[in-house]
Order: sequence, then structure tokens, then C-alpha cells
Amino acid sequence: MAEVLWIHYARARSPWYELSESAREEHLARFAAAREESAAAGARYAGTFHVRGWSDWSTVELWHFPDADAAFAHWNRLSDAAYTQWFAFANNIGLAEEAPA
Repeated sequence: MAEVLWIHYARARSPWYELSESAREEHLARFAAAREESAAAGARYAGTFHVRGWSDWSTVELWHFPDADAAFAHWNRLSDAAYTQWFAFANNIGLAEEAPA
């Protein structure tokens, strides 16, 4: 399969801000561990960017995965770490196209 770009839009849900700082840090550590596992499995993190302007999202996170199955496994790791409980999100994946001639 071809390399996949994963585009992840997110914003914290309101209850996230009601957590204590230590509770947020515990969750963030679990999310970081899931991301580290994906990187160890061959994913390449391309960055997290603040979304400006009119949008439902506050950040967009970009990753390159060796294939769609690896991107799906990454999302499963984040979901298992309760990411979806604390963050609203939208995900897109895409395959690279040939550069125009």
C-alpha cells in the first residue's frame, strides 16, 4: 500500500477544562505514549498547528503512516487511551498524488 497522510482536527471538550491540572497531565501522558508507539511502528509526526480563522477546530495534527492500517492502529491507540472522551475531532486520510508535469 502507499504512504498515507493522516489529518486530525481537534478541540478540547468542555469537561477537559474542568479537570485538575494533574488529571490533564495524566491523560496527556497516555496520549503521548500512544503517539510514541505509533512513531516506533514507523509513523512520522509532521506537527501540530493552531487553526486560525473561522473553524470548528483549534488544532490540526499531521502524521505520515506507511499504510492505512497503521493510521487506523494509531487512532485505535488514542481511542483506547480515552482521547475521544476529552476531545471532539475529525479525521481524514489521503494518498499522495503524482506531482503535475
